[in-house]
Amino acid sequence: MKLVLGRDDLAAAATSAVREAGAEPERLAINPVHKASRGFVNESAADLCEVAIVTVLQAVANGKPVLLLPVTTLGRHQHQTLVTLGKLSVTDVEGHSVGVRSWSQTTGVWMRGFLSEQYGVDLRKATWTTYEGSHVDGAADPSWVQRAPEGAKLQADFLEGRLDFGIMGNGLPADDRIRTAIDDANQVAEQWSRNQGFIPVNHVVGVSETAAAEHSAAILAAYDGIRSVLAAAEKPGPVPLHPVGFEALRGAFTKAAAYALEQGVIERAVDYDELVERTCAALGVSPDRLGG
Repeated sequence: MKLVLGRDDLAAAATSAVREAGAEPERLAINPVHKASRGFVNESAADLCEVAIVTVLQAVANGKPVLLLPVTTLGRHQHQTLVTLGKLSVTDVEGHSVGVRSWSQTTGVWMRGFLSEQYGVDLRKATWTTYEGSHVDGAADPSWVQRAPEGAKLQADFLEGRLDFGIMGNGLPADDRIRTAIDDANQVAEQWSRNQGFIPVNHVVGVSETAAAEHSAAILAAYDGIRSVLAAAEKPGPVPLHPVGFEALRGAFTKAAAYALEQGVIERAVDYDELVERTCAALGVSPDRLGG
């Protein structure tokens, strides 16, 4: 079984569990981990792969053989990811330019959802620029989103003033001029999560349908191993940072799916129970086996 997991502790737990279940694991060294998504989704290049939550939604909406294993490998607040260099604020997004790495990037989907739902921003009244396409073959940006010229870089366009705003998480440059467009963004984010009852999940784990059929026991063992590591590392707080199990992930997936549909990231609604049913049917288990 070919595994792609970004965290060494999760990879070690999954590898050990898979081996004990009778399969031979191979961890693929792909860094950053999101670079594995395209091969996993379109070519089943891995059997178990860390993927973004929106990648799972797009894959299912486009009929790809991808299943959800309900563990969170990356959860984080997102309100701080909308940044600017000038005196603009979140209320100024309409009529201005905003750059984001990819329209389907999960950080961007969360942030645009906040803009629309919390701040009343009409997303179509901003000028949106993306720098790369989706991981999922067949998924396209909406007609009202433009692609940057070949060779252009989000960070450079932002720092050199060709964009008024940028949505950036891990790719945020180090520059003292940068500030968040939302005042007290971290406090706003924490309150949002308390109100919603969940963290904005970024990465979960996907499984290929072929692997589910051939290695169901090993995949279930990997789930148990990853779950144990995450449970041991979870810190006390109003909401878990790494929710595990179908019910624990329901809120985040349902909200992300609604945002993605509204933004044209997916062309059809994806109901969370569809994901649950597909995984359980492929693995031959009831939902409660995976926290349902």
